Order: sequence, then structure tokens, then C-alpha cells
Amino acid sequence: MPPRRRKPPRAGALTELPPLKIIRSILLLQLSYYATAFVLILFMTLVLGQKFSLALIFDWNSVRGDNTIGWTIGFLWVVDGFITVIPILLLVSRSKLVPDFALTIHFLHLLVTSLYTRTVPTNLLWWGLEAASATLTISLGVWACRYRELQPISFGTVPRKATQTTTNGPLEADDHVRNGQGRGRNIDAGPSYEMVNVTRADENV
Repeated sequence: MPPRRRKPPRAGALTELPPLKIIRSILLLQLSYYATAFVLILFMTLVLGQKFSLALIFDWNSVRGDNTIGWTIGFLWVVDGFITVIPILLLVSRSKLVPDFALTIHFLHLLVTSLYTRTVPTNLLWWGLEAASATLTISLGVWACRYRELQPISFGTVPRKATQTTTNGPLEADDHVRNGQGRGRNIDAGPSYEMVNVTRADENV
């Protein structure tokens, strides 16, 4: 009995994004997310003359609406979501996968914050800023990936304004089209010929 043939994998299946690649992309995006937050919050503490601690990153109580530092940290988390668009564009590159990765980043941040404080965040300001950051990351990430996907692909065709040097001067690409050497024909395929009038021999008698 001949062996049973397997169906070929459909387009967009796990062959394009294997599980190991997905996990690696998530880890790199999460590290980039926290590295950006670390740099931004550290810079803020140095400017304001405050003491830096990991609680400013992983403690949801640091986002507060009754002091300037709390508002600044919340604003920096939104900026972090804006900057995260860059690694998403480099690692994901597909617009339909951007919402999944962006929401995964913020969901893992929720888990890390809850484990660090041993409580689920109850600060409405923290939830609002996280929602704003996720929305910003998704919208800009989808736009950037779609813009990259819709870029025209060059197959080595001659640009419209490309010129070719001849004995009489530069020759525009449009001139090749008028001479019958354009529109799918190779410009350097060979010489061009002109039609001439042929006279009959008896007319000259």
C-alpha cells in the first residue's frame, strides 16, 4: 500500500512563523519594551534629582495623579509604547500580526507588575495609560507595517526619466517608446530600422 501523501501547508501557516520564532520575537519585544522604559525613567530621575529604583518600573503604584512624578512616569509609559513601534516593525513586519504582539507585550507587563506587587492593579489611571499605550502601539504599528508592505517592488525596469547617452546627446526613456523600443522590449536589443519607399524599375524608363 503506497504511503499516504500529506497535504501541503497552507499559506500563512506555522511554516511562516514557527513557535520558536514567535517566542523569540516576544522575548525580544518585551526586553526592548523594558529597556526603553528603563532608559526613559532613569533619565527622568536624573533630571529631577530623584532616587531611581525598580519600583518605578514594575510597581503600578508609581503611576499616580496627585504628584508630578506619577504623571511623568505615566506619560513615559505612553512614550514607551510609541517607541516600541520600531522593534515591532523590524521583528514582525506584518500588519495583521501587530495587534497580537502589541497586546501580548502589555499583557506580560500586567503579569510582571502583578507579580512584583503581589496585587492586581486597581489604579484607574494606570489602566487608562496602558490602554492608551496599547492603542497607540497597535495603530502606529499597523500603519508602519502596511506602509512597508505597499512599497512598490522594482524588477530592474528602466525608470521613466532614465536617460541614455547617444551621439546626438542624452536620449530620454520616452524617446525609446516613441521609436518602438519600449513597452516590454529591450532598449539595447539591436538597431532600429526605417521604412523607405521602393520605386519600380519601369517607372525610371
